[in-house]
Amino acid sequence: MNKEPVLLKRIGKMRDPASVEEYTGLGGFAALRKAVQMDKEDILKEIDTANLRGRGGAAYPAGRKWRQLYGIEGTPKYIVCNADEGEPGTFKDKVLLEKDPLSVIEGMLVAACVFDSPEGFIYIRGEYHTVRQAFQKAVDSAAAAGFLGKDILGVKGFDFTITIVSGAGAYVCGENSALLNSIEGKTGRPRVKPPHLAEVGLNQKPTLVNNVETFACIPVILNIGGKAFLEMGAEDGGGTKLVSISGHLKNRGVFEVPLGTPFEDVLYAEEYGGGPFEGKPIKFLHLGGQSGPLAFPEQIGGAYSYKGLEDKKLAIGSGAIVAMDESVSVVEYSKKVMEFFVYESCGKCTPCRIGTTRILELLEDFVSGAAEKGDIEKLDAMLTQVMALSACGLGQTAGVAVRSALTHRRAEFEARISG
Repeated sequence: MNKEPVLLKRIGKMRDPASVEEYTGLGGFAALRKAVQMDKEDILKEIDTANLRGRGGAAYPAGRKWRQLYGIEGTPKYIVCNADEGEPGTFKDKVLLEKDPLSVIEGMLVAACVFDSPEGFIYIRGEYHTVRQAFQKAVDSAAAAGFLGKDILGVKGFDFTITIVSGAGAYVCGENSALLNSIEGKTGRPRVKPPHLAEVGLNQKPTLVNNVETFACIPVILNIGGKAFLEMGAEDGGGTKLVSISGHLKNRGVFEVPLGTPFEDVLYAEEYGGGPFEGKPIKFLHLGGQSGPLAFPEQIGGAYSYKGLEDKKLAIGSGAIVAMDESVSVVEYSKKVMEFFVYESCGKCTPCRIGTTRILELLEDFVSGAAEKGDIEKLDAMLTQVMALSACGLGQTAGVAVRSALTHRRAEFEARISG
């Protein structure tokens, strides 16, 4: 398996990540030059062949999303990059935005070429102040070099601009429809779907929303071809995945991992996680951010791929891997996860607004030793109700981590029952 990076290949090689001259010298904008000469259908075919799945967490096939928008009538069509990286333990988009921003801009430009879009937006997490400044510098640099603005690359009518919108710290705005509401100046709350964003998106117009890493993959696909991109990864998802590793592993940071790599290698190989910090055994992992499941040692094995993890009731999600050793209580960690969801609930729907609070109160009883007989069953029922009845993905995934803890380490909860 080829382990040469394709997304991080320029990281550290550019003195100024916003320099168009340095970027083009390292192969940048070659994909865009190719795209303006290609038939739009051929670009879509390459993305289909690559089997690029959305890197924001939902893993929806990017080719399918692009085709859905391509088949919809109506103008203008907007291109939106979701850079609201709010999942605790996830920081891979920050690296691209700060260290190779022009690759993201190039991916958005290819999309603009396919959909004849005149305008794009990138919604950057509110806490990323310096990242926003770095990305604005790259936008200004691209515009000055003629890669943004009017008649890009001399192509008459190929006009495209990118506007940066800063979030205000709301985790729920990572949900695509809430993000679009926020860009429009409305309260950042999820919309009821259908209609879907491809049909009624930003300003009620057809809209493409993709993650930072997804857009960065587009130039790679056009440069090497969809088939080569697929072969870099696994059949159920081509290419490489940026993985954010933190917690009790020796090597912490962002690593580029070919999909299909053995899961154990991601954790223990020296080029990735490097094994347990200070030699203490790993007790559990938290995968994909707060909305992802906990993974326990008996589940670690097979391939780090979409299907490989799904077969074990796990998920890649955003690519976050937070490792915890024996010093961490599963019950107390579960309480901390629920504290996050209580704080971040937008309050729109009762199941999430009230349900997460009631779950947290019950988990506090388990932590303090005040839980009573029957509380495990009550906790399980409350998790089911909140996840089934909540209006959006925040509430629908709020109980994933706690549910996995309860499923695999029920004894730790039982040990906290009074008497």
